Parts: sequence; structure tokens; C-alpha cells
Amino acid sequence: MPEAKSSLSVTAEIEQLLQRLGVPESAYTGGELTVRSPVTGEVVAQVRQTTAAQATEAVGHAHEAFKAWRNVPAPRRGELVRLLGEELRAAKSDLGRLVTLEAGKIPSEGAGEVQEMIDICDFAVGLSRQLYGLTLATERAEHRMMETWHPLGVCGVISAFNFPVAVWSWNAALALVCGDSVVWKPSEKTPLTALATHAIAQRALARFGDAPEGLLGLLLGQRDIGEVLVDDHRVPILSATGSTAMGRQVGPKLAARFARAILELGGNNAAIVTPSADLDLTLRAIAFSAMGTAGQRCTTLRRLFVHDSVYDALVPKLAKVYGNVQVGDPREAGTLVGPLIDRAAFDGMQKALGESREIGATVHGGQRVDGIGTKDAYYVRPALVELKSHEGPVLRETFAPILYVVRYGALDDAIEWHNAVGAGLSSSIFTLNVREAERFLSSAGSDCGIANVNIGPSGAEIGGAFGGEKETGGGREAGSDSWKAYMRRATNTINYSTALPLAQGVTFEIND
Repeated sequence: MPEAKSSLSVTAEIEQLLQRLGVPESAYTGGELTVRSPVTGEVVAQVRQTTAAQATEAVGHAHEAFKAWRNVPAPRRGELVRLLGEELRAAKSDLGRLVTLEAGKIPSEGAGEVQEMIDICDFAVGLSRQLYGLTLATERAEHRMMETWHPLGVCGVISAFNFPVAVWSWNAALALVCGDSVVWKPSEKTPLTALATHAIAQRALARFGDAPEGLLGLLLGQRDIGEVLVDDHRVPILSATGSTAMGRQVGPKLAARFARAILELGGNNAAIVTPSADLDLTLRAIAFSAMGTAGQRCTTLRRLFVHDSVYDALVPKLAKVYGNVQVGDPREAGTLVGPLIDRAAFDGMQKALGESREIGATVHGGQRVDGIGTKDAYYVRPALVELKSHEGPVLRETFAPILYVVRYGALDDAIEWHNAVGAGLSSSIFTLNVREAERFLSSAGSDCGIANVNIGPSGAEIGGAFGGEKETGGGREAGSDSWKAYMRRATNTINYSTALPLAQGVTFEIND
């Protein structure tokens, strides 16, 4: 259940949390970077920014740390991540609460994000003993061929405001056990949670005892500080989470210097509701997927295709849920939809709703909710938009709680519309028909990196690889074999004979 609202002001509570989490006061006072809490809109900190020179220096320290860390046995590296997991468990309540106050998530989502960090640490500790290579069949007698995986170097991480700490952990936990150092540039909208996470990580490093200095770096500031990671040749791998527009700028720069990119970009995610769908289950799944985190997840459900035969049974109930859901201060018990992150998010939402009305859509909700916090706090009712056809603003991602609904008659049409957008992150189908489910999961179905049946597109577990196709960038983080992105592969051939047979039957005889 959500926690009761604190009697403290947001500023006072944040200060107490930062102190308990071990962040020095000098890090968040007297600086140039103004931090506002979306919960009330008030200024809660003035963070000291990293200069470009300091960022370059941090990359240099990380590069030197990598040279030492790569020689530490992987299971020993896993011990550091185990300690990090322990420190996160101890700090879960405070860090989760800080996520709520700085990013605006309801308490269960703030705590859930920290749990995700703990989970990926558990995964990575096991992985530290499973960085397997292959033994390969060779055509040459008395030879052996195999693959070896080696640490890659400094891993840069650029993260977004909506998951201010979890995305760092997806990368850092894996990169550390793989033998890489990590330098993190969090969103300028959520630096306080980053400072807290860094303090927690420093305690794990202290307990570990002999980790090289500079193994985990933190850069705070605006876009120009992130560009240091993008441009520095000592950063061979960069994970960047943000908009597709950001990815279009970052990707070519990394490609120009042959760096490896893990791009986690836009997600105009969709679900299909078929005639056989369990409508009670579907309603609950849609509600969380579309309204959770105030529509500010990469995997938020933004488009819904409902079959003609169930449209009138489902959509009016959905509109009622939208009208009744509790929007408000996320610290209040019962609140399910908290604030948008800032004014830009609110303006983007209103622009998309205006365009929808212009093409004849029926819009339920979407208005600003006044009376919470200051004028700089932006609360809105989630919007349900019934479209006559799949056109207009539905074709692009708006990072706000807007769900576009379109009728369909044939599954082929629904799948075609589903795939007719630039992004390809997450997707769902609601059906009790195995043929429809398997069709959706097939190569002729969803073109997304995540495709689900009878659950929404939002709320992925860390055991699977997270990421998407097309304009989502193609990157993968967290589980499965995502670890391979943080390492380099070497193919080794060992000749233990006295002969020198060449592959493919080539002969090359020389005279002594």
C-alpha cells in the first residue's frame, strides 16, 4: 500500500533522506544546477555540476581503474556487486522514497525501482561465474578452437529521469562483473537520486577493500557533460537512454569512432484486444500499463487496438476507470497517478490532445488538476482518446498519460497498424486463442523487442533482455545474454601438433 504523506515539507524530507543515505551537504547546496521536485514544484536543491575538464579527468581515472579491474577474477568482481546488493537492501526504503520525491513516482513504484536494482545485482553475482565461451569444432587435426571473452573498457551510462537509478544498475552490475569500469551521467532532472546511489556504491567499494580508485564515476550536469562520454575514445561502450532524437545524435558520433552503442530510445507501445480476451484481466493490465508512472515509462501503453465485437464492452469501462483513478500527491494513500516531471511534459501532452481533437477524436480526461503544490507542479488526469483511424499524433510517442484507442475488425489489420510506427520497444496481445497468440509472437507478428501475451507491455523483469528495434535503437540491457555487449570476444586456435595444416585446404610451401 502507498505510504501516508509525510508531515515534513518535500525539501526537508529530501534533506533528511540525503543525510541518511550519506550524501554530503556540499553536493546539493550552493551549486548551479537547480533541482525541483515534481511533487510540489518547489526548488529542493542546488547541485554542484561537473565541469567538462572534471568529466574528462573522471574518464581518465576510470580508464586506469579498468586496467587494474580487468585482471581481477570475475567471481571476485562479483563479490563487489554482491556487496552493492546488500547496501541497496539496507537503503531500499530511503532510496525508494527519494525516487518518489524527485521523480514523482508513487511509493510502491519508487521502492520497486530499487528492488529492480537489487534483483540485477543478484543476477550479476551469478553471472560472474558464468561468463562462458564456446569450444568450437575445427577442421584441422590436433588443433583446438575456442572463444574467450575479455573486459571491454570504460562503460559510459547516460540515463533518463523516469527510471533515475534502475537503468544505471542494469549497466553497472553487468559491466562490473564483466571487468569494466563505469562512468554515469544521470538526467539533470534527477541528480539527487544519483548522488544517493553513488554514496551507496561507495560504501560497497569500501567494504570490498581493494577496488581501484575511479572504478565508479559520477558526472552531474547538462547535455554537454554527457557529450564528454559520447566523444571520448577511452569510452568504448556507451549506454544511452532517452528520446529517439537524442539517439539520432549520439549514434552517429559513436559509430564515427567505432564505439559500441546500447541505445534505449522511444517506445510507442501498443496492445491488441481480441474477441476472446479476458476483459477483466485486460482492463487491469491496461490501467497499469497506460497510467502507471503518469505515462512516463519507456514501456507505457500508448496505443490500444480493440476488436469491434468487444469494443463497447471494454472501452466504456476503461473510460470510467480513467475518470475515477486517483490523481494527486504520490505520498497520499490511494494515489495511483502522480505528477508529470515538468512543464515541458505538460505542454507536449496538451499539444497532442489538441491535435487529436482537430481530427475528430473523442477525448476523455487530459485536463490539468489544480490545487496540488505550487504553480510549477503539473498534475493531469490521464487521457483516453478514441480515434476514428490510426492517424495523427498516435503515430508518435508523447511522454505523458495518453492512451489512443482504435477499433479493428481483422487481426491482420491490427498487427499492421501495430507495426506502423517508428519505435519498436514493447507490445502485447490479449487473447485466449492460441493461434492469435502465436501469430502475434511470430516473425509475422509484433516487430518489437518485447512481445507479451495477456500482460501489458509495461513492467519487464530483469531476467530478460530489455530493449527494442527500429527507432528504439536496438540496444539490450539487463538479463539473458546482454552481458556480451560489455565484453569483447576473441576466437583462439591452438595447434598442439608438429604439422601446420592451413584452413580450407590452402597450401603454402616454402623452401628452407
